[in-house]
Amino acid sequence: MTGTDPIVIAPDATIFESDIEESFIRASGPGGQNVNKVATAVQLRFDAANAPGLSDRVRQNALKLAGQRATKDGEILIEASRFRTQERNREDARQRLISLLARAAEPPPPPRRKTKPSKGSIERRLKAKSGRSTIKKMRGKIDPD
Repeated sequence: MTGTDPIVIAPDATIFESDIEESFIRASGPGGQNVNKVATAVQLRFDAANAPGLSDRVRQNALKLAGQRATKDGEILIEASRFRTQERNREDARQRLISLLARAAEPPPPPRRKTKPSKGSIERRLKAKSGRSTIKKMRGKIDPD
């Protein structure tokens, strides 16, 4: 993960270190008094709109999956403050970005094949409907004839 090696997620999805921008911010949550002094939370910015390692399909899927985490400029913003150390939060943010891009790189599901109900199932359904109809007719008022 560390270093300048690109992270290959899929054949059409690669993250280069130059596309990721990390900044450290103060976090709420666990950490005691340390939380007021040390910036342990990570704010990771990934420029998906201009990333050369993403195909158009993966780019569109990633921005759609990111939802509120995507900016108007096409950047994906991930904040990680789950852990007490910068290193673990940094690793967590990167893993979340990788899992998001892996989901975006999945191939689309196969198209749905239309099916037709069999004649027997149609007949059974109509027979059941007429059976219910006769039961409900029997619930009506009785004529005194």
